Amino acid sequence: MRVRKRSAVAVLAIGVLAVTSACAEGNSGAPAASSGSSNGASAAPSAAYKPAVITLGTAEDSKGPAIPPEGVVKGGTVTMIDRDDFSHLDPAQVYVNTEGNFFRLIGRTLTGYKRVAKGEFKLVGDLATDTGTQSDGGKTWKFTLKDGVKWQDGSPITSADVKWSMERTFAPFVTQGPTYIQQWLTDVDYKKAYAGPYDGKELDAIETPDDKTIIYKFKTPHADASYAFAMAGYGIVPKAKDTKEQYDKEPFSSGPYIIKSHVVDKTMDLERNPHWDPATDPIRGAYPDKWHLEFGFEALQVTDRLMADSGADQTAFTFYGSTPPERLQQVLGDANLANRRMNSPSPYGNYYYFNLDRVKDIKIRQAINYAWPSKQIQQVLGGPAAAALPTTILNENTTVGYESYDLFGKKTKPDGDVEKAKELLAQSSNPTPTIVYAYNQTPVQEQVTVAIKSALAKAGINVVAKPLDRKTYYDSIGKLKNEFDMYWGGWGADWPSGSTVLPIIFGPVADGAPNYSHLKDPALTAEMDKITAETDIDAANTAWMALDKKIQETITPLVVAENRIATMLHGSKVGGAEIDPQMWIVQPDTIFVKP
Repeated sequence: MRVRKRSAVAVLAIGVLAVTSACAEGNSGAPAASSGSSNGASAAPSAAYKPAVITLGTAEDSKGPAIPPEGVVKGGTVTMIDRDDFSHLDPAQVYVNTEGNFFRLIGRTLTGYKRVAKGEFKLVGDLATDTGTQSDGGKTWKFTLKDGVKWQDGSPITSADVKWSMERTFAPFVTQGPTYIQQWLTDVDYKKAYAGPYDGKELDAIETPDDKTIIYKFKTPHADASYAFAMAGYGIVPKAKDTKEQYDKEPFSSGPYIIKSHVVDKTMDLERNPHWDPATDPIRGAYPDKWHLEFGFEALQVTDRLMADSGADQTAFTFYGSTPPERLQQVLGDANLANRRMNSPSPYGNYYYFNLDRVKDIKIRQAINYAWPSKQIQQVLGGPAAAALPTTILNENTTVGYESYDLFGKKTKPDGDVEKAKELLAQSSNPTPTIVYAYNQTPVQEQVTVAIKSALAKAGINVVAKPLDRKTYYDSIGKLKNEFDMYWGGWGADWPSGSTVLPIIFGPVADGAPNYSHLKDPALTAEMDKITAETDIDAANTAWMALDKKIQETITPLVVAENRIATMLHGSKVGGAEIDPQMWIVQPDTIFVKP
């Protein structure tokens, strides 16, 4: 899943899923720097971060209603304040964590994650009665829809709707969203195999023998398919209300709320969907009567409003507005904010990708890695309390069998090794290269860009900075014919399996695909396919870690970026606010308004 600031959930273990942490200094838990640190806060240490545990639920677990958080109260209006509106509301186009998180309010999927307790989740049936039944060695998956699931107009949700929803993800106008199931049903180049349902052609690999039953027939076995169906990108769309491209602006609700008004980039208001039945939904609590969303606020504004906690902001929170560097010490050091403060290290991998179509010399790519100003960027972000400095592609907090390596000396020389960079550049095709660096135009990223330009200049590398619109950032860097040499991108496991990281960020090359480096290497693809087919989970985890290092050694398609540590606040009259460890965002399912 892509992140706006991508979905690492957990890592597959036998029968049980657990996000494990290879506790690294500065990123082993909630930020609590020592009082002697120039970047830390004087507050008492926060409780240690506990990785999430995810288990496979039963049919009984799949029944509603959702388990309520402690002290829950129904009713009232909650306000969400954040920076950006949502680029996409059509589930087929949803592949960013912020959009996937919002989709939980208006849409449903076949399966989903049920919160059992803080940090504990079960994969359960959402629209389906359970997590599916597999046969034929994992090539065939059968789901049965629950009784009483309806659209916002009261019409029943049928298997035909579910089939249609998957078929439309093949349509040419769908350029974002996940692609796993489409490829499993047809081919890697799935849009050539099937053009979507709008010309009247159906996909034979999906069968609907009756209104309640849907059967998927994959080309190869996929024992973890039930996790893929939980992705917002596989949310459902009614055939009768499908307006193709226009659906992105006016989606039809299957969830607990309906969009009543939407002033793009400013506000959105939600009211209850009278035809959503909590008895069918084990995931969404839907405790507030109304949701009021406000957009256009930088993290500093969000933080100041929530710190002040006055008036209507007492019932406000933020989905992802993490405390900015200039307020971090104050927020961490204020004991009065302790019960309104949320902390969590990022479960994602974050990278500065090279566009390999343009930066073709590995010596230049390696030189940039050595010259990279990791420590300076960390300082801009707020110091060790706000960001750690990883050295591997896979995230140490969410990788079973994690093993550290440091190819480019980031641990020993976090300020960058200018001399080593110059040495490599001297051996390259261009000792004084120019790099066009595209970045998300936010106040913090402006400062990060200055640090990058200054550091690389010391090695003789000229950086031309290109600011991109924040709302359409991923659309811009996702174009194959973009005019940039480097850009930031985040990624996390889409469900608990190592096969959802490296094979995706180095997978098919196409417009909108998350292979932002445009890496094409048949030998690498074959090796990833081999590991994906490995049935021994421990062996597969070890192989993914070894491949991580090999990719950086032999190809160097990216610079490993800083790993952010989120610190967020909520209003004093907001209950149930938690950072979802899978999506690194405050999820809406447990939110309620206190009296």
